[in-house]
Amino acid sequence: MTIYRKCEGRYVETEVDGELVLMNTATGRFFALEDSALAIWRAIDGNRDLATIADELAERFGTDAATVASDSGEFLADLVAAGLVEAIPAGHGGAGRDGA
Repeated sequence: MTIYRKCEGRYVETEVDGELVLMNTATGRFFALEDSALAIWRAIDGNRDLATIADELAERFGTDAATVASDSGEFLADLVAAGLVEAIPAGHGGAGRDGA
């Protein structure tokens, strides 16, 4: 099981007209999140894995958990590649902020 944790200190965020705008502070790259992407971002807390996030979103949006898991997995991979989120094997410091 892999959990996801935001890379605190590597981004800044602000809400503009119902969107959450993120900027990677190292690259200056911007991301605008809304709807399901915003729901996934808000679900990333350092304690949840993909299955848990997908189950919660499927229930919230009234859709199929398998489809949500597939789409969410792709989005989480994009966030990891962008340096905004870390994918951490369970039991390896998931809940802490320092990665220890």
